[in-house]
Amino acid sequence: MSGNFVYIIECKDGSFYTGWTTDVGRRLAEHNSGIGSKYTRSRYPVKLRFMEEFTSKEEALKREFAIKKLSREKKIELIENSNLEISLK
Repeated sequence: MSGNFVYIIECKDGSFYTGWTTDVGRRLAEHNSGIGSKYTRSRYPVKLRFMEEFTSKEEALKREFAIKKLSREKKIELIENSNLEISLK
């Protein structure tokens, strides 16, 4: 999978991490091997909960910033309304 993606992963402690990547599979593998972001290094394994594709890096980064400002409740709502067949219930 390549493009410009914003994703939300759920860490083993139940927290969420939002990021941007051009390759979701590679980035998820990095997070799960302990070489992802500093935040997820002590919180893996992680699970993909949300992803959204954009045509440009700029659009993806704007969306990432907007999602990072959301409350946990709003992130859960976003995840549950996404097309990924994942539920947090």
